[in-house]
Amino acid sequence: MAHTPAPEAIATAGRQLAELGLSRGSAGNISVREGETIYMSPTGAVLGDLDPGDLAVLDVDGAHRAGPRPSKEYPLHRALYRRDPEIRAVVHLHSRDAAAVSCLPPWSPRSAIPPITPYFVMRVGQTPLIPYAPPGDARQADDIEALDFPFRAVLLQNHGPVTAGTTMAGAVDAAIELEEASAILLSIGDRRPVLLPAEAVDELTRAYGSPWSR
Repeated sequence: MAHTPAPEAIATAGRQLAELGLSRGSAGNISVREGETIYMSPTGAVLGDLDPGDLAVLDVDGAHRAGPRPSKEYPLHRALYRRDPEIRAVVHLHSRDAAAVSCLPPWSPRSAIPPITPYFVMRVGQTPLIPYAPPGDARQADDIEALDFPFRAVLLQNHGPVTAGTTMAGAVDAAIELEEASAILLSIGDRRPVLLPAEAVDELTRAYGSPWSR
């Protein structure tokens, strides 16, 4: 299969997320890492209209190398790249249901959302809630880097989701599945859901390599 250049992958992902209604207006940002270079959607960009030739280009330390100014949320992306050298793409959205769940108390210290469906466990894994800070505040990136357990997605308190993947498709799939799990959780409301048993969670994480720990 031919390799899709990072700028084209970002533009394609932006269109997909916008078409699904997960990015409205100029909300959200996307990045891809290739070696020591990170390509990122510019500040204020509409994800559905991204131009592959007009992306911000940075190095892994955050220095701006070319193109327009990157999103102010760049530290969140860098934190996930630093945590896991296998990560190649990061998606940050303000999608409605995941943002709503980010306004609720977390299910546990390690995941804002419980193991509500096998697909959430398989495609996303445990998703910690990161304490609130103003958008662009590097404290949230510091909080992400400081956590001592595995994950590839977070919810920013009163803000929205950030997902990461070893491919752009994986990061996008995780964002979609996180939104779906959030919608299911909200639809259950105050009723107590039946969660996946621990043995099923263990089986899924072994089979799919998704992060979940007790």
